[in-house]
Amino acid sequence: MPPSDPSSSFPTPAQLRDLDPADLAAVATDLRRALLRSVSRTGGHLASNLGVVELTLALHHAFDTPRDALVWDVGHQCYAHKILTGRGPAMATLRKVGGLSGFAARDESPYDPFGAGHAGTAVSAAVGLAMGMRDDGRHAVAIVGDGALSAGMSFEALNHAGSFATLPLVVVLNDNGMSISPALGALHRHLRGLVERGPDHRSLFELLGLRYTGPIDGHDVEALVAALRAAKRSRAPQVIHVVTRKGRGYAPAEADPTTYHGPGPFDLAVGVVAKAASRPTFSQVFGEWVCDAAADDPAVVAITPAMREGSCLVDFERRFPSRFVDAAIAEQHAVTLAAGLAAAGLRPIVAIYSTFLQRGYDQLIHDVCLQKLPVLFAIDRAGIAGGDGATHLGAFDVAALRCIPNLLLMTPADGPECRRMLALGLGHDGPSAVRYPRAVVPADGGVRTDPPLAIGRGVVVRRSTKTKAARVALLVFGPLLHAAMEAAETLDATVANMRFVKPLDEDLLLELAATHELLVTLEEATVIGGAGAACAERLAMEGLPVRLLRLGLPDAFVGHGDRSELLTLQGLDAAGILASIRRFVEMH
Repeated sequence: MPPSDPSSSFPTPAQLRDLDPADLAAVATDLRRALLRSVSRTGGHLASNLGVVELTLALHHAFDTPRDALVWDVGHQCYAHKILTGRGPAMATLRKVGGLSGFAARDESPYDPFGAGHAGTAVSAAVGLAMGMRDDGRHAVAIVGDGALSAGMSFEALNHAGSFATLPLVVVLNDNGMSISPALGALHRHLRGLVERGPDHRSLFELLGLRYTGPIDGHDVEALVAALRAAKRSRAPQVIHVVTRKGRGYAPAEADPTTYHGPGPFDLAVGVVAKAASRPTFSQVFGEWVCDAAADDPAVVAITPAMREGSCLVDFERRFPSRFVDAAIAEQHAVTLAAGLAAAGLRPIVAIYSTFLQRGYDQLIHDVCLQKLPVLFAIDRAGIAGGDGATHLGAFDVAALRCIPNLLLMTPADGPECRRMLALGLGHDGPSAVRYPRAVVPADGGVRTDPPLAIGRGVVVRRSTKTKAARVALLVFGPLLHAAMEAAETLDATVANMRFVKPLDEDLLLELAATHELLVTLEEATVIGGAGAACAERLAMEGLPVRLLRLGLPDAFVGHGDRSELLTLQGLDAAGILASIRRFVEMH
């Protein structure tokens, strides 16, 4: 009976190589069925994986994996690969705490020689692997998909690869015409031209010095095997252009690959059904605000590096198409593009995930902040990344940004405060950033965050009634304010919503240090170099005797799982905050 569940037995890569290529189509049918059943139960990246089933089988059939290295770009294409490489029984744990990563991961399997959650890395990594394999007969294969070829690093690597006469490198271009949204730009038009005019139309890759094969039907497993075997016999660096359909084999995903790019659990018979949330997410707050801002100011331009849906810019594009820019997976370009728009007198807003802003860090410093240009960065997914895990961890932006001159950095506690901070940043005569998590905005819960905003000024939202000798003050940067308030009720502690990491409210900090025995800083960012570190530096300059406890994310990569569960594991819920304070008091 053919297996229909990832926990059932599929051929190993070695067993696949013993099969006739004509037999792989039946395995593909079972594998696609298993993927559908698995992801519908756990959630995860679906449409991209359905599109590479035949390609995955062909790769393992044609190449001697794991001796030959498969490098997935982006890594969320690798679910079928995981099932075929012995991880099928663990697919039920996908993206859960302690379970399988949603991406290729070196610590999971020898079949994952290089991990990646970001796009644009595979060709560079594969060039390096291939250079290291030149003398032992192995091959490195980069499987580039979901718009990753638009990343600057991909072009840098292809340029380098084309300089070799011999290199055991194969770049498989999985061309499905998509990233999350439909692909855009001149490169996409070029690929479409290759598909429409056939192999007689000279490709960009050949101009770069690479052999080019294609386009090939990415769902014809026998044709794929033939092309990959031919590539393996050659020692020249080459590109194989494979045309696939994202969502292949599941009609709803084929019709709407964007919705099925990364759904949560759903009923296969019904499909994904949108659920109305009782409260909006921070991303939705931003999406509504940016439309309001554009309606009020014709100079507003919104920019995203291929994250239109995730950053909630779909409505903005619909309403203001001439002022919407999808820069594709090209974060460096997106940041410097914004700098150019600001230099032209416009008011650019860059909606970008924390983890992806890291890729444009030099541009942020050199092109935006050095020139004091008025670019607003709406930094989404700041803090714990949930199911996306360590590769998407937004823990480092505070430490990275607060050291940059001329930059205003804000941390809203809730939805209304997020809107006010975005408005303040938009009107600011210089660079500014507002960081917020991938989370539903907290309920009010009696926390007042509505006093008028002034740059570099926080606000006390709860006062302790204890004497100074017993007083604790919680200095909170961002949405942890609500957990802090819950802990403060037990401790009878003072709570300050600090609001600004840069400039820090030094007056409020020093006032609390003078009137409290213990200060506790709270942030959903790395403790090393974070907002708490900024407080420690200022207190040290004053030589004040107040004790300081800094709570936040550790000096480690926080893995994947449910966001609230991960916050609890990091001690950043109310109970964890209380426990940390009590331990600190007992030890000191």
